[in-house]
Amino acid sequence: MPLLLALAGGYLLGSIPFGLVLAYLGGYGDIRKIGSGNIGATNVLRTGNKPLAAATLVLDSGKGAIAVGVAHCLAMSFLPSPDAPHLAALVAGGGAMLGHTFPVWLGFKGGKGVATALGVLLATCWPVGVIACLTWLLVAVLFRISSFSALVALALAPLVAWFLPAVWPDAADFGAGGAEAILALAIAVLVWIRHHANIRRLLAGTEPRIGQGKKKEG
Repeated sequence: MPLLLALAGGYLLGSIPFGLVLAYLGGYGDIRKIGSGNIGATNVLRTGNKPLAAATLVLDSGKGAIAVGVAHCLAMSFLPSPDAPHLAALVAGGGAMLGHTFPVWLGFKGGKGVATALGVLLATCWPVGVIACLTWLLVAVLFRISSFSALVALALAPLVAWFLPAVWPDAADFGAGGAEAILALAIAVLVWIRHHANIRRLLAGTEPRIGQGKKKEG
């Protein structure tokens, strides 16, 4: 039951569509009718409002991290098992990902989950999260394709989570290991599935680069 509560709490927090809300508050209307139709920071950037896109990025990442942190703290307070806090945090992080990508408020049609994924990884195991963020940044600088950067960063995250303790034993104290690798793998699979259209465009060489506009998908 506690893990179900962590999952449900993470889902509800993750389902808050910050990109949609901020676009309305910024006077841009329904962000789902702009650019790619996605509710994430990359599409908000297509409005030309960089501060609004940055706020979306921070809030979407933050809700994943907050879901993890709240679950961890509550489990520490109310559950006797020493493994319960980390397990509850992982479950809540998974719930936040599901909430962002399949929000009940939007008919289960949400975002692609990259920012939320990075927030979850940073909160559950910060070394893995930092490496994922740096990987995204490096690939983005080299190729200037947001989706490709995200796909590479999140594909590597499970491997980093699994092998990092072998090269840096202290990483296990921060959550790296098998459980984190399983969560990172589940997140990567979900994000890759949500990027199926982007993957087709990447293979075709038609995926827009960062800062380049994109027509509304049919």
